[in-house]
Amino acid sequence: MDPLTSPPSLIDQVYQRLVDAIADGSLAPNERITQGELAHRLAVSRQPISHALQLLKRQGLVVEEGRRGLVVAPVRAEQILNLYQVRAALDGLASRLAAARVRKGDADPQEVGALKACFTAGRSLRDSASVHEWIEADVAFHSAIHILSGNSAIGETAADRWPHFKRGMGMALVKRERQKSVWVEHGDIYRRIMAGDPIGAEKAAIGHLQKAGAQLYAELSAQTNGA
Repeated sequence: MDPLTSPPSLIDQVYQRLVDAIADGSLAPNERITQGELAHRLAVSRQPISHALQLLKRQGLVVEEGRRGLVVAPVRAEQILNLYQVRAALDGLASRLAAARVRKGDADPQEVGALKACFTAGRSLRDSASVHEWIEADVAFHSAIHILSGNSAIGETAADRWPHFKRGMGMALVKRERQKSVWVEHGDIYRRIMAGDPIGAEKAAIGHLQKAGAQLYAELSAQTNGA
């Protein structure tokens, strides 16, 4: 994590930096964290660190663990499966509505352009890109579909869960082969939306997320059983 500059909402900056570090594994599950160490690493005072940690505690991304104090919350197989079931439902609906708008000619050209730009940017990422960059490209692509759906409640519902969704993304995208395969699947969703195929787009989105959830669930379950 690089030092932060100081401007508008420092608490928000610290919070987002910590969410990103938890998502990409820079702060690993069960890792002990202290205000002093984080303040040093981010080059800020302890006050914004304290406020950001309180937000993370409320979201369940950090937890108290007896004498160890605060630690990054462990990732549980059942939790990941639940999150991906929610993502599949939300993104399936968003993709169907987005494709329907395209088919009817009701889609905002700027929103269509934004989705195209996000898809192009994600497909253009190089192998040298960081896990954080892969996560951000993934978030941007799915968020663009949420917007193109025309249903603001989808984006609002997802907003509260993005820190947890991003953590799941990070677990998947740390593997090189998945970084590429994810964008092959994104390509299927994207083409069906742009072709105005609501049923196909919904099916592709649901399949994409169900597959990711099942893979992560199996891996986490195996780790737990092997511990």
